[in-house]
Amino acid sequence: MNSVFGNLGIVGLAVALTVLLLVGIKGGGKVKPLGWWPCLVLGMLAGSSYAAAGGIFRIVPDLVGSLLGAAQGIIPGVTMPAVALTLAIVILFKKLSTQQVAVLGIIFWYAASGAGGVWGTVSQSIANLGQQVS
Repeated sequence: MNSVFGNLGIVGLAVALTVLLLVGIKGGGKVKPLGWWPCLVLGMLAGSSYAAAGGIFRIVPDLVGSLLGAAQGIIPGVTMPAVALTLAIVILFKKLSTQQVAVLGIIFWYAASGAGGVWGTVSQSIANLGQQVS
């Protein structure tokens, strides 16, 4: 056996990460609520698992893709790397709740994956990690 839960699968990972973000941000149980960095990383992992899982989880990538496309339509010539950098600046410098960080982490993952370069490499690494965990 090489996994704690056997064959979790990418859909199972997407479900588990979604539940972890939903209940982990508020906390209240035996474990402390999720902090800022865990919410960001888990949001990025959730985004990669949503993209890989497909099915009902395609709703999130489709919505984020539409929003990013609209942003590029509003400001002609803005590139995906510019969108990713802008999101990174907002995430790092704006005071955000852990809920907001998790959602922006999901959105940032899609922008980063379409940006290429280092951004694309990082997002591909996260996607690979999501596949390995599942």
